[in-house]
Amino acid sequence: MKKPLAGALLALLLTGAAAVPAAASAPRETVAQAQAQAQAPAVAAVDFAGTVALSNCSGSVVRTPSSLPSDPALVLSNGHCLETGMPGPGQVVVNKRSSRSFTLLNSAGTGVGTLRASKIAYGTMTDTDISIYQLTKTYAQIQSTYGISALTLNDTHPVQGSAISVVSGYWKRIYNCSIDGFVYRMKEGDWTWKDSVRYTSACNTIGGTSGSPVIDTATGKVVAVNNTGNENGESCTVNNPCEIDENGVVTVRQGINYAQETYIIVPCIGAGNVIDLNRPGCTLPKP
Repeated sequence: MKKPLAGALLALLLTGAAAVPAAASAPRETVAQAQAQAQAPAVAAVDFAGTVALSNCSGSVVRTPSSLPSDPALVLSNGHCLETGMPGPGQVVVNKRSSRSFTLLNSAGTGVGTLRASKIAYGTMTDTDISIYQLTKTYAQIQSTYGISALTLNDTHPVQGSAISVVSGYWKRIYNCSIDGFVYRMKEGDWTWKDSVRYTSACNTIGGTSGSPVIDTATGKVVAVNNTGNENGESCTVNNPCEIDENGVVTVRQGINYAQETYIIVPCIGAGNVIDLNRPGCTLPKP
């Protein structure tokens, strides 16, 4: 789990404060290459706007495709980042009062204001690892005050091979890689998660990146929430998740990191951004 760890600050200092690719010279383009590039689909510019920093994790202000400007805004992070502690296996937190604060970032990663929760609308570490906070401000109020829009949750399953960015508000750092594949079951300590996203090795996320939105760079939409990685090669222990396939075969991938899909959240959010676990198509665990 990617809460701040003892070695995280050292790792950040060693690797640099921002994930900026090095400049490189390239061979002269052929006409065919230039034409192909011109016809390629536009890539969404990924920055820090709409992300937030928690006291111990990262997160983002999110909306569903049908959320209205007048709806109370939502913040997405991990279940293991809840201020009440990590939910046990089978535990689901719903509509629990909270006054937690979040530092809202602009596109450059600068904190521009403090947002505050009214409640934990939903939180669990069963089947997935998510927390959803309802804020005291609406999307329209955040837009009017700070000029920042919420990130939109994609409503379909992510696609293998897609280019993604993992945007950490805690570290103000962006990791760029691709979706390597999906994990049937992933076990870490007492918790088991379903259909997790596995990154290619370039997304070497560290402690404090928990809860970061995983953004599809082709659409600019959130397809997952960053949550863990295997740090030292142990099997199925805390901070060392293992992969389990449909046949029960266990695989350990040291140094590889993972996220939880977020399209499953969308059917569970109704009018007024209310979490309704009884809505058609909602598969999130219930209390």
